[in-house]
Amino acid sequence: MNQPNLAPTQPADSTLLPPIGLAEGLRQIATELLLLPDGTWTTREFGQPGPATVACAPAIRLENLGDPSFCADHELTYPLVAGSMAKGISSAAIVEAMGQAGMLGFFGAAGLPLETVEDAAERIAKNLGSRPYGFNLIHSPHEPDLEAALVEMYIRRRIRLIEASAFLDLTLPVVRYRVHGIHRGKNGQIVTPNRIIAKVSREELAAKFFAPPPQKWLDKLIASGEITAEQAELAAQIPMAQDITAEADSGGHTDNRPAIALFPTIAALRDRMQAEYNYPQPLRVGLGGGISTPASAAAAFALGAAYLVTGSVNQACLESGTCDEVRRLLSETRQADVTMAPAADMFEMGVDVQVLKRGTMFPMRAAKLFEIYRTCAGIDDIPVVEREKLEKTLFRAPLEEIWRQTRDYFLKRDPRQVERAERDPKHLMALVFRWYLGLAAHWANDGDASRKMDYQIWCGPAMGAFNEWTRGSCLEHPEDRSVVKVSLNILFGAAVLTRINILRFQGARLPAATQQVAPFDIAQIKEYLL
Repeated sequence: MNQPNLAPTQPADSTLLPPIGLAEGLRQIATELLLLPDGTWTTREFGQPGPATVACAPAIRLENLGDPSFCADHELTYPLVAGSMAKGISSAAIVEAMGQAGMLGFFGAAGLPLETVEDAAERIAKNLGSRPYGFNLIHSPHEPDLEAALVEMYIRRRIRLIEASAFLDLTLPVVRYRVHGIHRGKNGQIVTPNRIIAKVSREELAAKFFAPPPQKWLDKLIASGEITAEQAELAAQIPMAQDITAEADSGGHTDNRPAIALFPTIAALRDRMQAEYNYPQPLRVGLGGGISTPASAAAAFALGAAYLVTGSVNQACLESGTCDEVRRLLSETRQADVTMAPAADMFEMGVDVQVLKRGTMFPMRAAKLFEIYRTCAGIDDIPVVEREKLEKTLFRAPLEEIWRQTRDYFLKRDPRQVERAERDPKHLMALVFRWYLGLAAHWANDGDASRKMDYQIWCGPAMGAFNEWTRGSCLEHPEDRSVVKVSLNILFGAAVLTRINILRFQGARLPAATQQVAPFDIAQIKEYLL
């Protein structure tokens, strides 16, 4: 097939193209930007004739920055996803705002009561209608019944898209969700009503999500009557997840992987598994973790990301499910103001989460709890002086009282935890310590001023980069940050930087000042998109 000749041609009168300032020309991403031999810049509509040029930056549509098939399959306008943040930090308001703007948001269901998640599902379905949205499913290794109950609710509520996060391996509930309702369409293709976007940072786990559902779980679903043998045969021909988000250094659960190494690894795995299974639909890889500026977004798209996932920056937005004080702390965050601390949901496994250390003593106090857990056999084994210090500063009550509260909580949520704790003093101690770790996130979200030093604020270094980029702009202050405004600025800036790099690669020398893309109001961005 002959390729079209896109080289600029000399028109009868090149003076019909007026000169333009470089900075303004770069921002007009819907037009081509030309550098003329005399050093002047001009623009033209794509495909229109123009003068001979030294360099040319093509027109860029935000819709085309990632993989167009991702947007088409998920019925999106733009390839940007607001990832799930636990305990409703990625709130219904975030999901609704993203959906109404042609992007995708996931509700942060992790750590919330089932009835709260169901209320959010009812609200979002009512407000978004047919617009795309999703909910989170976090792996719960110590509470498998909770994971199963959440999947049951998602199926009943017809939640068609989930973001699977923090999984250590595939589980029966996540497989059940994926294959529920699988059938052949009228033209013979396999139809899977339920989709998964899996967030992973290890290639061995990515391989499991790119592979078909494990036969052992399909057999269990057949035995329980959840699916038929014919459906199991269809399931063996689809990937668990067509889309995988390579999660680099991020807030919350993270392996602190560098994006520039992680993404090519997962992308190479994608290509191998696509060739191995010969799926009719393409496997895709997006990138999350560290995405907070036009530069990081442009780099991700240059790596080949099908879509981007943001997290920490959304927590600093007005729609997030946290308090104004946390938003203020996040707005002051520098890149080095984060650290790792023990995770509440995987405390006994020694798993950490990335949190803010500036303005809170939570990381230090949480680390102290894990040190005590590691060295003591139970609460009664804690040295008296250490125990008194814990009861005075962290728990503000005798540990026996904290256990009574914890016991009542788990009798309703998961009675097996209580049964185990009453047999195993070390597990009882772990549950008591998790009381502090779990509530620390709620104190932060609720803005409990008496517990400010105990705020657990999930945050990655991307927050510091975002604050540096927005300094002195319309996004500097927390009260001016909306999730759509932030998202569109990241995408728009990525398009401008991509044009800049194309010009640089052709030998054009650009002033350093033009290579920084300051944030704009939404109305201004929309004008440039026309």
